[in-house]
Amino acid sequence: MKILVINGPNINMLGIREENIYGKENYNFLCEMIEKKSKELNIEVEIKQSNYEGEIVEFIQNSYGKIDGIVINPAAYTHYSIAILDALKAVNIPAIEVHISNIHKREEMRQKSITAVGCLGQISGLGLYGYVLALEGLVNYYNNKKI
Repeated sequence: MKILVINGPNINMLGIREENIYGKENYNFLCEMIEKKSKELNIEVEIKQSNYEGEIVEFIQNSYGKIDGIVINPAAYTHYSIAILDALKAVNIPAIEVHISNIHKREEMRQKSITAVGCLGQISGLGLYGYVLALEGLVNYYNNKKI
């Protein structure tokens, strides 16, 4: 099983950006945590990050026929990117949306997810651990064909 993990804008600034919301751990820590969990689950992961909407769309499109599942944190694009939503729907690959903070407890503009419509589910507010749960969720989905 191969899972693509996609991180959107400013996720590469973890540990620098708003530590009170996103924590003190940096992006390398997140990637190492994902890699460690993938080994425990005996799956392959590919991790991508981009600050550009079109590049995220291309990551999704290029996964068609090559990837079994997607973990995506669209970051700010969550709230308005119909392009990312359309890409998720086009490839029809099981995806789980992850947010480090609880978007439902934040500013009104951050409380609605456009992109979640193209996903199996959403994990929000559990910090970096949300990525671990998303990987486990996709493995469970494939093993049981349900979440």
